[in-house]
Amino acid sequence: MKTKIHPVFYNDAQVVCACGNTFTTGSTKQTISVEVCYKCHPFYTGEHKFLDRKGRVDTFQKKQAFAQKYKVTYGIKKNKKHDKEERNVKTLRELLQES
Repeated sequence: MKTKIHPVFYNDAQVVCACGNTFTTGSTKQTISVEVCYKCHPFYTGEHKFLDRKGRVDTFQKKQAFAQKYKVTYGIKKNKKHDKEERNVKTLRELLQES
């Protein structure tokens, strides 16, 4: 096994969050800066932050509402067409008797 290839391990490495919280942990770096920690993460705080960029949620909800209306109005026509196709389908016995 090679010697002197392992990095230095710091038992008292400082972690600094963007919210201002600091705590110590073990790491190969002496200081670590993070954007989200256990004090400000929505999962741990119980806050639900809803990010909506460019109104994508609104457009998705509009598409869903339109799809429901479309399904109600045009779904009936599709079912009628499907029923007609089922009546015209012949069995294997009928096909063999014709030829």
